[in-house]
Amino acid sequence: MTELRRALSLPLVVLYGLGVTIGAGIYVLLGATTAKAGIHAPVSFVLAAVVMMFSAASYAELSTRFPVSAGEAAYVRAGFNSIWLSTTVGFLVIASGVVSSSAISLGSTGYIREFVDVPAIWLVIVIVSLLGLIAAWGIMESVLFASLFTIFEVGALLWIVAIGVSDNPSIMTEIPRILPSIGDAAAWTAIASAGLLAFFAFIGFEDIVNLAEEMEHPEKTLPWAIFLTLGLGTLIYFMVTAVAVLSVPLDELAASEAPLSFVFGHISGASPVVITVIAIAATLNGVIIQIIMASRVLYGLAKQGSAPAIFSRVNQWTRTPLWATAAVSAVVLTLAISAPLEGLAEWTSRIVLIVFVMVNGALFLLKLKRDDAQPGRFSVWIGIPVLGFFSCIALLAGQFISSFISAA
Repeated sequence: MTELRRALSLPLVVLYGLGVTIGAGIYVLLGATTAKAGIHAPVSFVLAAVVMMFSAASYAELSTRFPVSAGEAAYVRAGFNSIWLSTTVGFLVIASGVVSSSAISLGSTGYIREFVDVPAIWLVIVIVSLLGLIAAWGIMESVLFASLFTIFEVGALLWIVAIGVSDNPSIMTEIPRILPSIGDAAAWTAIASAGLLAFFAFIGFEDIVNLAEEMEHPEKTLPWAIFLTLGLGTLIYFMVTAVAVLSVPLDELAASEAPLSFVFGHISGASPVVITVIAIAATLNGVIIQIIMASRVLYGLAKQGSAPAIFSRVNQWTRTPLWATAAVSAVVLTLAISAPLEGLAEWTSRIVLIVFVMVNGALFLLKLKRDDAQPGRFSVWIGIPVLGFFSCIALLAGQFISSFISAA
């Protein structure tokens, strides 16, 4: 039987993780997060990063124990000793990738339509179809494609920060304005509400574990890749968001369909064409990476016998799971043409939070059974998955409370 190709090194894996994190986040959700939290939007990103940190540590240990595709399903199966729960989590991970890809592909149309006046639905059809073909081409080719885009994405974001600071050197002294007072309940409620959207912006590090069977030395590579992706993503998000909310009118930023292009044009006075092109690349990058991830999970589930066997087939020429990739791309396209961006982003976050709850629970149970990691492999204190479990529960609860208050 043809196997997946082991070709990915640490730099490529980190670029892959940053590609989906940045493409799915700051380029798409800056405006929506500002609409909810206003000048406190950067705090929402930090809050989401803190919630992510504990779960990232749990993933780092579990990924060294079980370096396989459909990693989350394998973790839950080992921790809870339940095939049906494992399968459910596997399909939730696929759902998160599919819904996320749909949201990002919709987000990309706002930037593309800065150049061409084409109905969004036709743009989405072309985008998803082409990126599905690239994902099917080959893992090395598609990840190299994604990595190149990631380098441009990060460079563009750092460029915006540099322009913002050089244009207004006193902006660094204004950062305290971003932080609300402890007793400002309205501000913290808004931050919590925006936190679920900001959480979506950090989705990416957990995708990495599903490339384990295509990675060189996954037991050593995965923990480094997870923490580097999360740490670099947090730093970039905070800097860019802080510059944005302190430099441009918040109501205009919140209403913009291409928020980073708007910020760049406002602070530089130059044409936003270049940054818009890079934003298009960033969002397209996010789509292709999520398609790759979801197809690998579907492949892994099929390999474990939890999904139809046809999805476990690997093409001998491309060394990729073509049937799984085609199925994922088809569902992404269906959702993208039938659901709104913000709703897709929030549902992605809810699904991922539920998966994180289960993964943290699985590691806690393994440690409770004294099923410790092998000597020399990455391991965390037993309290880490507990903190990850309850922080994810708290973020979910905060979102539902905020929704209830808004409805009332």
